[in-house]
Amino acid sequence: MSQQTVFRFPARNTFDDLASYQEAVPKPARNDVLIKVRAVSLNSRDCQVATSKYPFFIKENVIPGSDAAGDVVDVGEGVRDFVKGDRVVVNFDNTRLYGPAKDVVSGQGGGRDGVMAQYIARDASAVVKIPAGSPQSYSELASLVCTGVTAWNSFYGNKPLIAGQSVLVQGTGGTSMTGLVLAKAAGAITIVTSSSDEKLKTVKELFNPDYCINYTKTPDWASEAVRLTGGKGVDHILEIGGVGTIEQSLSAIAQGGVISIIGYLAQYDPAKIPNILLLALGKEAVLRGIQIGPKCMLDDLVTLVSRQKLRFQIEKEYAFTREDIVAAYHDLASGKHIGKICIVVE
Repeated sequence: MSQQTVFRFPARNTFDDLASYQEAVPKPARNDVLIKVRAVSLNSRDCQVATSKYPFFIKENVIPGSDAAGDVVDVGEGVRDFVKGDRVVVNFDNTRLYGPAKDVVSGQGGGRDGVMAQYIARDASAVVKIPAGSPQSYSELASLVCTGVTAWNSFYGNKPLIAGQSVLVQGTGGTSMTGLVLAKAAGAITIVTSSSDEKLKTVKELFNPDYCINYTKTPDWASEAVRLTGGKGVDHILEIGGVGTIEQSLSAIAQGGVISIIGYLAQYDPAKIPNILLLALGKEAVLRGIQIGPKCMLDDLVTLVSRQKLRFQIEKEYAFTREDIVAAYHDLASGKHIGKICIVVE
């Protein structure tokens, strides 16, 4: 095949700006692998990119999508670690192999072209091979790239999560539900918050967290989390809301606990922003911003989920057509999902 379907955003005002193009299938350079994309996992960031709400640089006419899983179909002459037929995933930031990110614009589907295409060529150093026998679907594997590494970085990038500690995840989206699976695999006590009893009931059935809190019925959910942890407070919190929820997170966190700042979407009154620095000081808490993570963390994550045969919640899969992808964006933006929304590429 010499031509392929590629999706781009020539304008970024609404999801309907997505456009389909026929472009040449890339040729792998000496150190590249050519990947037949099998699944793309969507994230909140994708909705922000599509509507010009992402707070960082976005290249013109960008190919969206940061999370892909697929099959190696060709390799450059310098590649030794991959062969045709390998199942693989690609790191969010192709240039970040270890340590902190050099910038915030190198991620796929933002500052550089993403993965919403039938074929992508990537440097082999940014690609992770899936071990034979791993039971996860391509959609599940794609979900590891952003939400998986984000949760892994939150738990193991600073003060490592220890079995028996407690973890609280906000909401039922992809990062929170992936974090819930990883926290349970680590032997942690788990707490989930949501505004929906129906969602919490489904989460309980799917993942069996130790505790669920409806923050609409219990606005001071921090006090409830402290009570559930025997008065100690929560050791690790995945902070999704940002300024709108950080005061409650700081009230709920244990002395010396870690709040991983992942999102910033909750509504808040600018006149009522809490004194975050003083609250953090009083708890000796670590407030740590998370921009996904390096490729070495994706390596470790893939090893764990393969060996423990962990499975991840895929709410819905859409086809690789413009209409379906736009519908998937709308579905994600509605916030009604539990887990991940993915695109399956034939």
